[in-house]
Amino acid sequence: MTKPASNLQIDSSRLWDTIHTTAQFGATPKGGVRRLTLGPEDKQVRDWFRAACENAGLDVQVDGLGNMFALRRGRDMSKPPLGLGSHLDTQPTGGKFDGILGTLAALEVIRTLNDAGIETELPLCVTNWTNEEGSRYAPAMMGSAAFVGDFTVDDILGRKDAAGISVAEALDSIGYRGDLPVGAQPFSGFLELHIEQGPILEAEGKTIGVVENGQGVLWYDGRITGFESHAGSTPMNLRRDALATLSEIVLAIEAIAVELGNAVGTVGEAVIASPSRNVIPGEIAFTIDARSADAAILAQLDERIRAAAAGIAAKRKVEVTLDLVWRKEPTHFDKTLVGAVESAANALGYANRRITSGAGHDACNLNAKVPTAMIFVPCKDGVSHNELEDATQTDCASGANVLLHTVLSLAGVAK
Repeated sequence: MTKPASNLQIDSSRLWDTIHTTAQFGATPKGGVRRLTLGPEDKQVRDWFRAACENAGLDVQVDGLGNMFALRRGRDMSKPPLGLGSHLDTQPTGGKFDGILGTLAALEVIRTLNDAGIETELPLCVTNWTNEEGSRYAPAMMGSAAFVGDFTVDDILGRKDAAGISVAEALDSIGYRGDLPVGAQPFSGFLELHIEQGPILEAEGKTIGVVENGQGVLWYDGRITGFESHAGSTPMNLRRDALATLSEIVLAIEAIAVELGNAVGTVGEAVIASPSRNVIPGEIAFTIDARSADAAILAQLDERIRAAAAGIAAKRKVEVTLDLVWRKEPTHFDKTLVGAVESAANALGYANRRITSGAGHDACNLNAKVPTAMIFVPCKDGVSHNELEDATQTDCASGANVLLHTVLSLAGVAK
């Protein structure tokens, strides 16, 4: 590596400004961001991102699911580019950093290389993946999952949101159903910078998390069918209460996760059909999210959650259905790329540690197809998927610098 490259630093103020510029698209009164995938605010940020990439000299292509790829030429165009990026969609009450930091830091890496007049041996490709959050459409990480072949394009295009709008209709409505075939963009490897979304780095005073593994994920759509009856005249022992059933299921999931260890389980949504104050709930739709970094424990989670739900249903004389809508096995990132991230963090003098990602990321999907690694930086109090989500300018810049120097070590500096 040449001396100018070894001393290179990203422009911290420019990165910080772009984070806050994009936070205007879907800004909430509490300082967060509501930018649901393929909605009008997502179109705004996509248009901004496309223009920013083109202004940086990148060639932007969009595939059939709206995944965006911005290519910077390298000296050796016969080789696939090194990918870097994340996503720009948010949760309904999301923050400024989740995903956004990784995409904008990737853009900042390009701008920094441009400013320094550095040509890399490998081309580079900045990405924005569609529907990472999964808050409007299931599954989460939809764009990258289809990219690696976990789902067919037609399957994803037919998925509908709560209002009955399909992915295909939403893509067309914002003009982001592109011509590039899904999965056609090649990569030699992929790097994703992200806030930790947990408390470990902040608690330990570490600046960089070198991500080794990602948790496996189980997502279920559940439905409980009991019987609606009068709240005042139905004796307790004759009730077929859907909500009481759900309460037992929630507590059972909690107990299973605690007992297994290295596991978490959450019921994040529950909707009573036709709720009324004086009617015993007869039907409830709900969701389950269960995770573990251990494949054997993930299998036990699936088995025990299903068994618990069936047992509770029989006891309460109700029907419980659980449909597994998504299963992602635990991820083990590429050792060479993980080592490159760690070496960059050490060379820059940042306190760092190996870490497992509790959340799912596009990088977890891509790891099945190309060598992949992730970089974490702290977020305040470990809070994410919340309008209070926060990170410091210094930590964001540190993560971007590790990304930059990992890119330089893997893509090389043209002589």
